[in-house]
Amino acid sequence: MIPVKVLKISYHPPSRSYAVILKEITGKKCLPVIVGSFEAQSIALAIEVVDTPRPLTHDLICDVITGIDGSLKTVRVNHLQDGVFFAQLELESDDFGNRVIDARPSDAIAVALRMNTPILVAPKVIKEAGVDEDTLTEDTPAEKKPGFSLKVLKEKLRDAIEEEKYEIAAKLRDKISELEP
Repeated sequence: MIPVKVLKISYHPPSRSYAVILKEITGKKCLPVIVGSFEAQSIALAIEVVDTPRPLTHDLICDVITGIDGSLKTVRVNHLQDGVFFAQLELESDDFGNRVIDARPSDAIAVALRMNTPILVAPKVIKEAGVDEDTLTEDTPAEKKPGFSLKVLKEKLRDAIEEEKYEIAAKLRDKISELEP
């Protein structure tokens, strides 16, 4: 298994979906995994370590794992079939031993980020669906002037989180990341 990290999350307007870009820690291959908007938001919040007023579903999963004195050993993206990725959570506990639970990669990644757990990808999956990091392109036009100042965007981000509008918060966070030096 190949260890990876989340490089970035990109929005793809034509398909109205997001791609979580997983990059080999010791290599140059990247694996784009298409996820839904809610999962992308949850992953983005985990990357930024944003506390929410109430626990999200992925926070609840983490709380259940720790609540039963378990630990998440690894998350594995282990299979690709007909363009669909498959993942597993590897859990361990003194009470129930080792268990492997099937999961969607998006959910598995969101939980792994919250629990600081390694994310691994099967070599055959990287070989079949991986791309070189150099081939990834930015969809943002060069020299686009911001419509709002960083201060205003950060205030809007804080308000969106307080109001539990996480999709808006994720977009604002992305915009702030583009503008910050």
